[in-house]
Amino acid sequence: MSNPLIVPSAKQPAGDGSLLRITPESAGWTYVGFEALQLEPGQSLERHTGDQEVCLVLLSGRADVSAAGQTWEGIGKRMNVFEKIPPYSVYVPGGEDYRITAITSLELAICEAPATGGGHAARLIAPPEVGVEKRGSGSTERLVHNILPEQEPADSLLVVEVFTPEGNWSSYPPHKHDRDALPQESLLEETYYFRVDPPQGFAVQRVYTDDRSLDETLAVGDRQAVMVPRGYHPVGAPAGYEVYYLNVMAGPRRTWKFYNDPDHEWLVRK
Repeated sequence: MSNPLIVPSAKQPAGDGSLLRITPESAGWTYVGFEALQLEPGQSLERHTGDQEVCLVLLSGRADVSAAGQTWEGIGKRMNVFEKIPPYSVYVPGGEDYRITAITSLELAICEAPATGGGHAARLIAPPEVGVEKRGSGSTERLVHNILPEQEPADSLLVVEVFTPEGNWSSYPPHKHDRDALPQESLLEETYYFRVDPPQGFAVQRVYTDDRSLDETLAVGDRQAVMVPRGYHPVGAPAGYEVYYLNVMAGPRRTWKFYNDPDHEWLVRK
């Protein structure tokens, strides 16, 4: 992978609202797909999941959503991700159609991973069903919304969003999950989709391996994405800027077991 940073292809979304898209083919990996879209009021998007399961995350705005014979009207509450209230999301299993119609301006994330025939039903994930927690302390404290954690039914997908205050670090101490070596570590590909407040700011993310065959330090702008195929991947929020990111993870086993960089393991024991 020559560059893990993915930027929108244009300042304006494509005709279908797409801002950026990551597929297993474009990423050179196996499991994770991600797309960010901006739909205008009245604009609709219709798709079929095929051999993928999908989690539709309403990042901001309101919409009508239908999937697998069910309809949820007028869902969505926050108008900006930095309101920090949990989002509305819809889980759609493989082999089903879905449709989203924007009621207001809508920022939508489509999270994808292989469907393995688990027999899970399409369902609404409402804000009260999203686990909310604080992780870390001091300069590593951040707010986490567990949208689709491993305790909730799905075949492959894990979806979470994180708010990192200005001056703080998250995904920290640096950790990785690139070996299928349970119970110590699970193999999970991962995407990060960033929002920054105010939007002219940036986040800092380093993606590196023990042997430094991958070692990239990135200045990530608002509405940009980073692919993490392997290695450690800490995130920093510069002074004056709050950083949000949506994580999508998937791998051969649906569990999140990470391994801290031994050089920084002492931070856990402080």
